[in-house]
Amino acid sequence: MEQRSFDRLGRHVGIVGLGAWQLGADWGQVSEDEAMAVLAAAVDAGVTFLDTADVYGDGRSEQLIGRFLRERPGPGLTVATKMGRRMAQTPEAYTLDNFRAWTDRSRANLGVDTLDLVQLHCPPTAVFADDRVFDALDTLVGEQRIAGYGVSVETCDQALTAIARPGVASVQIILNAVRHKPLERVLPTAAAAGVGIIARVPLASGLLSGRYDEHTTFPADDHRTYNRHGEAFDVGETFSGVDYDLGLAAVRRLAPLVGAGRTMAQFALRWILDQPGVTVVIPGARNADQARRNAAAAGLPRLTEVELAAVRQTYDELIRPRVHDRW
Repeated sequence: MEQRSFDRLGRHVGIVGLGAWQLGADWGQVSEDEAMAVLAAAVDAGVTFLDTADVYGDGRSEQLIGRFLRERPGPGLTVATKMGRRMAQTPEAYTLDNFRAWTDRSRANLGVDTLDLVQLHCPPTAVFADDRVFDALDTLVGEQRIAGYGVSVETCDQALTAIARPGVASVQIILNAVRHKPLERVLPTAAAAGVGIIARVPLASGLLSGRYDEHTTFPADDHRTYNRHGEAFDVGETFSGVDYDLGLAAVRRLAPLVGAGRTMAQFALRWILDQPGVTVVIPGARNADQARRNAAAAGLPRLTEVELAAVRQTYDELIRPRVHDRW
């Protein structure tokens, strides 16, 4: 698999990673055996970057990855986790003492002495401008609790503020065929600064897989049921903030472009990989076959100019008026 660099972290990773939210919670039930099969299939297919968080299943996702690391020891994997959502989302919570406690818990869950990459997990906007927060993160690096740090963001403005911080190694941001705003300023600015871009929600919560229609239902414990209007967290995390029916219309317009030899999901992942400045994309998977198919997108040819233009036109005509200025 093609490798790209986190310059400030001093690491190279495969361009398709694995998002491990599904292995924790909020996507229906995934058994422990299924989770381990997903991790094995992804790594066997060339994935070297795993993304998790301390709140995914209250640590379950981290613990499963920790078990996998014990059962499949060896170099080559980079595990990124996140912290900051284990208590109320107030700027006052982002202290060195809390950071130490949160990272100690993640280190125990993952079974490692030093975390490869820790990301602030979509904190309040005020946190990005607080020097004390980033001084505390630098302290964690100095204490060798973490090798580096980044941020996961909701908005492009938050991303740009973070990129200006000299210690920030990565920005994780929603980027997909129905969320284009990061292309304008975030990706070029990050590339110029040597900050890695982790593209999350790449399939718009599965919408861009092409497998759903108006009759699809999701389990009650799936955020695609309970967070469609932002009832539990930022609505942009669910279907990228796009109205479900509108998203279906966009997918149907794009479907004829897919052609033979690739799936709709692979087409959507390849679109992200073709955007200058992207370091790694992190699709999730609920089973081993999904993990293998996602990883295979790395080996597909780049999209043609005609295909890229069609995605852009679909976004401009259907999606841009509804979501572009929101995040």
